[in-house]
Amino acid sequence: MGLQISGSFIIIAAIFVLVLIVIFKNIKVVPQAHAYVIERLGAFYATWDTGLHLKIPFIDRISKKVSLKEQVVDFPPQLVITRDNVTMQIDTVVYFEITDPKLYTYGVENPLAAIENLTATTLRNIIGDLELDSTLTSRDTINDKIRIILDEATDAWGIKVIRVELKNILPPREIQDAMEKQMKAERERRARILDAEGEKRSQVLVAEGMKESAILKADAVREQKIREASGEAEAILTVQRANADAIKMLNEACPSEQVIAIRSLEAFAQAADGKATKIIVPSDIQNMASYVSSLKAVWDSDKTEK
Repeated sequence: MGLQISGSFIIIAAIFVLVLIVIFKNIKVVPQAHAYVIERLGAFYATWDTGLHLKIPFIDRISKKVSLKEQVVDFPPQLVITRDNVTMQIDTVVYFEITDPKLYTYGVENPLAAIENLTATTLRNIIGDLELDSTLTSRDTINDKIRIILDEATDAWGIKVIRVELKNILPPREIQDAMEKQMKAERERRARILDAEGEKRSQVLVAEGMKESAILKADAVREQKIREASGEAEAILTVQRANADAIKMLNEACPSEQVIAIRSLEAFAQAADGKATKIIVPSDIQNMASYVSSLKAVWDSDKTEK
């Protein structure tokens, strides 16, 4: 009896553990920016958004896990022909996001392959209406046209095309060589222009430097002449002041006629010793003897006193 109870308990416990395992295995957590497409008994049942969900075992099935983030797909280069019969290679980059997981799951068998084929067909149609020059210069216009056409076509697949970029446009080798030569010539032309502008600027700077140097030099000469003239004027003024002071002192001393005569003789002697070719003799030269006699009298008087 005890063995039967023990065996039944083990079976019940095993069943309970199995049920728990099944329940835990069917508890699903949908992460952020994702969605799960659920089928029940082979038919679409629901779309699970972010959060906790419980799937009925053996009845419900996760048909597809869909990312709702913006996605980028880089398609390989496609051969296209312009209206003027120039063959080139263009590769495109498509940015898209899934807006309806159900349509994305059941709308088309292989969404990425469908987008690639549709992009290639649209690109050929658009480039076929353009010439080579327009193709090379109208990249933004081509991008917008492709995006509009793809967005309308993929709407039934639950896909929204955000933007399309032409990654590379590769014309034939001979056209590339011609373009490279043209670009090289343009770079050389711009380099010559820059060199000429630099030379012109250098000459202008040199001329401005010489002008400033001449102005500074002229200012220095003018300042020097002003200082020299000021010094000469000051010297003349000092001499005149000294002469005036001497005359004033002489007048205050009240000199006698004998002293004046002696000073006159000294001045006459200095004039005679100079290099002047003409000597002006005072009008009272006839009194020179009396001046000499007076000088002798003064000299003798000094000797007697000594």
